[in-house]
Amino acid sequence: MGIEVNGRKIDWIENESVSKLLKRMKYTFPLVVVKINKDIVLRSEFNNKIIPDNSKIDVVHMISGG
Repeated sequence: MGIEVNGRKIDWIENESVSKLLKRMKYTFPLVVVKINKDIVLRSEFNNKIIPDNSKIDVVHMISGG
C-alpha cells in the first residue's frame, strides 16, 4: 500500500485528506494545485477529498514573478 507524491513513493494513510497530506509533506506554500491521478482537486475540496491507495499525486507550487 502506498502513494506517489511528485515522483516520491510514500506510505498511504487510510482516510487521509488532501489537506492532511499537504501538512504531512510540509507543503506550506499558500498557492498550490493538486492533481490525483491527473484529476485536479479544487481547493475547496482539500479538506474532504480522501486520497485512494495507489494514487499518483502531483502538487504544483504556484509562484508569481515579473
